[in-house]
Order: sequence, then structure tokens, then C-alpha cells
Amino acid sequence: MKRLLQLVAAASLMPALSFAGVIWKGDFETGNTSQWTRQQAVANSRLQVVTDVVRDGRYALKATVKQGDDPINASGNRNELLYLTHETQGKEYYYKWSTLFPSNYPVHASWQVITQWHQEGCCGSPPLEFFVRGDKINLRVGGNTTPVLWQTSIDKGNWHDFVLHVKWSSDKKVGFVELWHNGQHVLPKTYGANQFGKDLNYLKMGLYRDDAIKPEGSIYHDGFTMATTLEDVMPPAPAPAPEEPAPAPVPDDTTIPNDTTQDTTTPSPVPETPTTDAPTTPLPIVGGQTPTGTTAPVSNNPNGLPDSSEPMAGGCSASGTSGTLPFAAALLMLGAATLRRRRAPARAPAPRAKR
Repeated sequence: MKRLLQLVAAASLMPALSFAGVIWKGDFETGNTSQWTRQQAVANSRLQVVTDVVRDGRYALKATVKQGDDPINASGNRNELLYLTHETQGKEYYYKWSTLFPSNYPVHASWQVITQWHQEGCCGSPPLEFFVRGDKINLRVGGNTTPVLWQTSIDKGNWHDFVLHVKWSSDKKVGFVELWHNGQHVLPKTYGANQFGKDLNYLKMGLYRDDAIKPEGSIYHDGFTMATTLEDVMPPAPAPAPEEPAPAPVPDDTTIPNDTTQDTTTPSPVPETPTTDAPTTPLPIVGGQTPTGTTAPVSNNPNGLPDSSEPMAGGCSASGTSGTLPFAAALLMLGAATLRRRRAPARAPAPRAKR
């Protein structure tokens, strides 16, 4: 039993060890907002955990603001969640989350903060914030007197996937931010002070806007993760598409198949050999040449070259004895003429006239 309990305890630690680089998750997969430290909202209905509009897992946050929502009696209207991340000087972290603006999100010329790291001291613009003005999302570091570092369209109805890399410091030569948006590296390391003095920062997420904005507005957040490495927050790259096999070679249309079942070619005409009164008995081989009408021997040359005993094209042998064939033909013709003379019947001598 003791051994079994040890194995169960070890198995329970395996998921935690596999995510050793993850420090905290605020992804609402508990089905509520219990992962967060607290909330600033006029009613629980303003910060709802929903299942109908989700980026990752089963749950996401829907933050709604109406004109007059002011839970902490401060400037602007808001309903936000807080988490005391308490990043200290020199610490370096990666943050991941997703945000969606629905089709009825109110576009306004004034400011609307959607995610911010706020200083613990009182008042003023945060040292790092993502805010909307008009139909643009903006990233700014160092307060409202500093320039915007990055900007993109709110692109209603589509999720925005953010991965933010931060080294926290009040020294503008030490602190930096780096940003990936929808998998693209959109902002390289950009240095600047992202802490105010010795104040620690804390995270706020939801919707905080100018109280001059009248229409009700809602926004969705999902999947917030804080980690120490990029691999813990960056979605894996899609698997490469499998390579298509190379197409089979196309046969050359000019090639004539070797079909032995049917010969459609027209044979070349063979010149007729003049008939003679030569004897019907086979002719002897004369001068090393095969008589006309017999089959020439196949070459045994391993290199495929003509053998020296084979007749060459044009009637010349490989050895260059060009006079052999005419000489043999002359002998054959002479023999045939002799035979004709021998076979001619003898004529009786004419009777002599009597005198």
C-alpha cells in the first residue's frame, strides 16, 4: 500500500513538472474567475465566464461596460480583473492571451484600455498598456507621453493572439518589450522604461474606457498564461504538408512498342536474283564467304562490335579483303558456264557426200 501511494503521488506531480516554465494561468478553465486575485466590477454580470465565444479550451471571459460603470470611483468607466503578478526589477517573462472584438463593438475616437500592467502607486497612465483608439489596437510603454510602439486594426469578429516578451526595469536602457501577433513577430526588442521607480506592477484585464463613450461595449479575453520561456506560450508551428509523389514518366509517343503478336510494318522489297541454269545442289563455300541465301553466323564479340569474320555493310569484310567476294562470284559463274557446256547434247556429224 505504501508503494502504491508513492506511485500515485509521483503521477500527480507529472503534469506540474511538464509545465515547469509556466508560472501562472488565468485562462478561465476553472469555469469561473477564481484564478485571478480580485475584480473591479459593478456587478458579477459584467465579468462573465462564457462558453459560446472561446479561443482555447472550454471557457473565456466576456467583459461588458456601460456608461456610468465606476466601481472604484476613479476616472473613466471599467469592469476589470486583477492579478498581482508583482514583477520586480530585472525579471523577464513571456505572456500569452487572446482578445476578440465582436461585430457590435463601439468604435470611438477616445481611449479604451483592454489589457494593462499598472503600477502599485496611485494614479496616472500605466507603464505598459494595450489600448484602442478609433478602430486601432495600440501598444505603448512608459505612460501617455510616449509614442505608440505598434498598431493594428481591431478586425471585428476575429481573434487576436498576443505573445508579449518583457524585461521589467525602470531603466530605459535595460527594460524592453517584444511582441508576436497572430504568430508573426511584429515588434523586435524595443528598449524603454516599463516600471515607474520602485513600484511593482500588477496585471489588469477586461475593459476600461473614457466615460464619454455612451454605447454599451463588450470584449472577450481567453487563455492568459505567464511563463519564463517562449516555448511555454508560443503555439507550435503547423506541421508541413506531406510532399506529393513525383509524377510517373510519360512514355514517348514516338516510341514504337515491340509487339511480336502483330507486325504492321511493310517489309522492304527484296531485289530478285536473276535465275540461271545453276545446279540444284548446294554451292560450296568459296573463299571463306557464305553463299547467298544462307544465314550469317551471329557475332560473339562481347562489346557488341562487328566480328572480323562478319560481312560489313556494303559487302566489305572487317579485315579489308575487298577482292574476295568478286573473285568468288567469278568462279561461280565460270563453273555454271562449264556445266552448261557439259550438259549440251552431242550433235551427230553431218554425213559426208558421196563422191
